[in-house]
Amino acid sequence: MTPTYEKIGLMIRGTPISKARPRFARAGKFVRVYNPQESEEGRFLFDVQCQLKEIGFNQPLEGPISLVCGFYFGVPKSTSKKKRAEFLSGESKHTKKPDLSNLLKFVEDCLNNVIWNDDSQIIEISCAKYYAENPATVLVIEPINK
Repeated sequence: MTPTYEKIGLMIRGTPISKARPRFARAGKFVRVYNPQESEEGRFLFDVQCQLKEIGFNQPLEGPISLVCGFYFGVPKSTSKKKRAEFLSGESKHTKKPDLSNLLKFVEDCLNNVIWNDDSQIIEISCAKYYAENPATVLVIEPINK
């Protein structure tokens, strides 16, 4: 019998990563397509799988899923003390690149066949970008019971 989970909370330390476009390289008459993010995806998945192992999660969730994402970016070093305080208090919002949809797409694609079978199972999403002292990606995954 597989264990049931009410919620799964994950925190992946480090600057959040956004999905990059595939790259193309010409080799004679042929064009090769490659993924420039394989090492970033590997690091992200390693962190996720270590946390999942700690809670005993070993099989992708079935059925509909709710996903909450928080993307926390470090405050730039050149920021004044006053502006830094505004960023950390939430007065000033993170409106710089990367855009939220690419951050979310990276998470959805990386967690296919790990937390869920396919990201089409996600029927509710809430996500936001913030400034913080320690950059991280925070995820809360919740199966939606029928």
